[in-house]
Amino acid sequence: MKDQSLEQSVVGSVMVVGGGVAGIQAALDLADSGYCVYMVESEPSIGGVMAKLDKTFPTNDCAMCILSPKLVEVGRHLNIELLTLTNVQEVSGAPGNFQVKLLQQPRFIDPDKCTGCGECARVCPVARKNEYDMAMSERRAAYRRYAQAVPGAFAIEKIGVSPCRVACPNEVNAHAYIALIAAGRYPEAMQVILRNLPLPGVIGRICPHPCETACRRGEADEPLSICALKRFVADRVDIESLPIPAIEKRPEKVAIIGSGPAGLSAAYFLALDGFQVTLLMPYLNLVGCCGWAFPITGCRPRCSTRRFEPSPDWVWTSGATPLWGVMSPSMVCSPRGTGPCIWLSAPTRV
Repeated sequence: MKDQSLEQSVVGSVMVVGGGVAGIQAALDLADSGYCVYMVESEPSIGGVMAKLDKTFPTNDCAMCILSPKLVEVGRHLNIELLTLTNVQEVSGAPGNFQVKLLQQPRFIDPDKCTGCGECARVCPVARKNEYDMAMSERRAAYRRYAQAVPGAFAIEKIGVSPCRVACPNEVNAHAYIALIAAGRYPEAMQVILRNLPLPGVIGRICPHPCETACRRGEADEPLSICALKRFVADRVDIESLPIPAIEKRPEKVAIIGSGPAGLSAAYFLALDGFQVTLLMPYLNLVGCCGWAFPITGCRPRCSTRRFEPSPDWVWTSGATPLWGVMSPSMVCSPRGTGPCIWLSAPTRV
């Protein structure tokens, strides 16, 4: 007699681990039999080793000609759910009623929105060895394993956070903007820097660059000149010509006392977050002590002030309001009129 308790505990779904040709055929057979199939694959797409083959033994048939119809059928089958970039962490339970713990890595591209046009791969500056071609060619970090891949959405390979970014106090993505500089895409490199740093020209001259100490290129020869590259792109790109990101306005108001680097940075990021920012400046000096405390030599005329001036223009365009000749918030408004927050950018004394 059959075990009635086992029959009642059986779940009508199956998990197939591995998206090679064997897993694909098993999933199709089970799905056609009425089971709900979860196919788990660690790669961004299914196909396994057979997708890399040219001919198959003994008929010498085209491997992709055999595999492609099965790939399409798996992608379209209503009883099959693909779980790519996924690994099995733990299996528990009893036969017929297993519980499986999975770990799915991010694709960084929304499969529902990706049309497979490949534009992301064409503009991606990061080159990687192509595993599909046995590392004999290169691909981009934004990639699709092969043309007939299922799912057809692209993925972005991110190994981890680069040591230079971890060492940077501002967490500037040096890896990204250096790759863009190498590709000659200077405006895009500047936009990457401005995500975390509103004064790149200044920092490119006075930064102690702990990122270069952490740069792993130093294990081979010398660290990359990250600070000098930041200065290079800041001098080359007119920051005022870059587009202002879309800003969703918020009702909160913030008053910032002081127009040095701290005050300007606070106003810049708060304005980009949508706050109504008022920058209170006691003098007609936009840059505080940095205008005189860090002499810049060997530069073209007005290089030091020119590098400061565009960033305030960004702040004004982003929605901040400057008030010149103001010594304290009480001279212009009450705390109720200013808002719930006041940022004090303390002056430097040398």
